[in-house]
Amino acid sequence: MKNNNNLNKKNIENLTSLWKTASTPFQTYSHESVYEYTEMKNSDWPNKLWFKEDIKEHDMGTITGKIKLSNYRLTIPYWDVFNSKSYELLEAKGFTEKSNQIAMYLKLSNKFDEQRRLEFKPVTNNDDIELWAELYPRAFGYKISKEILTKTCNTIHYYLAFFENTPVGTSILFKTEDVVGVHGVGIIPEVRRKGFAEEIMKFVLNRCIDMNAGYVTLQASAMGKGLYDKLGFTEQFTIKNYILKTK
Repeated sequence: MKNNNNLNKKNIENLTSLWKTASTPFQTYSHESVYEYTEMKNSDWPNKLWFKEDIKEHDMGTITGKIKLSNYRLTIPYWDVFNSKSYELLEAKGFTEKSNQIAMYLKLSNKFDEQRRLEFKPVTNNDDIELWAELYPRAFGYKISKEILTKTCNTIHYYLAFFENTPVGTSILFKTEDVVGVHGVGIIPEVRRKGFAEEIMKFVLNRCIDMNAGYVTLQASAMGKGLYDKLGFTEQFTIKNYILKTK
């Protein structure tokens, strides 16, 4: 994978800034000396605990204690950028890897040709919010609450995708400096394998250009990575997502 520390930092900062922005209206974002976390009621997301720097063994007691005391199932995203294998400290304390992703980036240049089978609508009102919040868990299997969209749709860009007037997909755009992060690109199971994810991606990438971004960042699942490779994205690093076995 490409070792570009500045772009690695931009990817991580976009992702964690998104979590903080989603949590701040509810006063559920907090930070300690070595970690930050969000605890969101009535929502599966963000509910994360992440580190400001590489994990040290002497920090593990505090971290494990926080996870055990939380009323929420907090996920720890471990970005594998330290070349230290410090994730082994998490595993030694009973954390298990529930999923992993590949951080990727794209340097923007020319706009993409759009097939225009889909129609797109930014989320701007209560009906949009209800629909987006209903679609998202069908695509991803976890919930982002309507309250989050209501409080943040002026700072986070949420989109709905329609095929023949039927809602089929979601996406999120979030800008930090010269980077736009693409998040939450999902298609409901009933209409997968029709190329709709690629259409959504080309639409949102063109919106990123409209937003004067120099780069796009995202975190790819194994299922989505082939599409991002096709669109020209470059691999950066692995993100291992850990949960405590007893939670």
